[in-house]
Amino acid sequence: MKINKIILVLLAIISFSWINAQERGLPIYKDYLTDNWYLLHPSMAGASNYDKLRITGRQAWFDVDDAPNLQTASVNVRAGDKVGLGAIFFNDENGRFSQTGGYLTFAYHLSFSRSGKTLNQLSFGASVGIIQESLDETDIDVINNPDPIISGTEQSETFFNADIGASYNYQDFFIHGTVKNIIPQDREIFTEVFETDNQRQYLLSTGYSFYIPNSKWTIQPSAMFQLKEFTEESNVDINGKAFYDTDFGQVWGGLSYRRSLDGAEFTSDGVSVDSQKLNTISPFLGITINNFVFAYTYTYQPDDIVLTNSGFHQLTLGYNFGKRRSRYQCNCPAVNY
Repeated sequence: MKINKIILVLLAIISFSWINAQERGLPIYKDYLTDNWYLLHPSMAGASNYDKLRITGRQAWFDVDDAPNLQTASVNVRAGDKVGLGAIFFNDENGRFSQTGGYLTFAYHLSFSRSGKTLNQLSFGASVGIIQESLDETDIDVINNPDPIISGTEQSETFFNADIGASYNYQDFFIHGTVKNIIPQDREIFTEVFETDNQRQYLLSTGYSFYIPNSKWTIQPSAMFQLKEFTEESNVDINGKAFYDTDFGQVWGGLSYRRSLDGAEFTSDGVSVDSQKLNTISPFLGITINNFVFAYTYTYQPDDIVLTNSGFHQLTLGYNFGKRRSRYQCNCPAVNY
C-alpha cells in the first residue's frame, strides 16, 4: 500500500510538472524561423507584401508514448494600406495535458518612407484568444489509491487571453517585442498550490540581413530573448540563417541554438546536487517555389540528463498569395516575400 501511494504521488508530481512546463497558449518553438514571425509577434500580421498561409506540425520523441505534439494553422493578410488582420488555430498535447485554441489579430502599420521603395515601417498589433485546456486522469485508479488532488476524470476549462506587441522594420534591420498572456487567469482545474495566475511572458527578437555583393546570397543573424515574469525563467535563441535566390524562388536554411539562463537542480546519487541548463540545437531547411513554402526543422537536446535522444521533428507548409504591394529595395525576407 505504501509503495502504491508513493507511485501515485510521483504520478501527480509528473502530471503537474508537465502542466507547469506547458506554455499557456501557443508554445514557443522554432516556428518563427521558417518564415512565420506572425506566430510570435501579432504586430507582424499583414507586414509582408504577400498575404501568408502557414500550417505546421511538430512531434517530439517518436519512441515515447504520449509525447508532446503541436499543430498550428495561421493566416495573416493586409487589409488596405495600413491594417493587418490575422488568425491562428492550434492544438497542443503533452501527456495528460492538452490545449486547443485560436487567436484573432489586428495590426496597424505606419510607413515613414516617402518614396515607397525604402522599408521604414513601425507596426503595432494585438491578438485576442480563446483557449480550452484539458487534464485527463481517467486511467488513474482513485478507488484503491485515493488522492485528493487526483479526480480520476477528464477536466477542462475555457478562458480568454490577449497578446500585444510592436515591430520596427527598417531596410535590412528588424526588431519585434511582444507581451503574451497579459490577462491574469486562475484555472479552477488546477489548485493554486501548483500554479500562479501570472502567466505573462516577454519576447524580444532582433536581426539584420547582410547581402553578399555580386552573389545571390543573403546572411541573416538574429536573436530572440524570452522571459517569464513570475518565475523569472529566461532563455535566449542565437540564430544564423542563409537565403539563396533562384529562378523559381529561394532556398534557405540555418541553425538555431537555444540556451536557458536558469539551471534546474537534480541528483543522480541521492546525495550530491547538480545543475543543468537547457540546451537545444535546431538545424532547419526550407524552399520557396513560386508561392509555395516547404520547410523541415529538427531539434536535438545535447544535455546529459534527457528523457530520450530521438529529438523533435517539425514540418511547415505555406502559401503566399494576394500580392498587393511592390518589393522594397532592401534585404528583408520577412517583408519582401
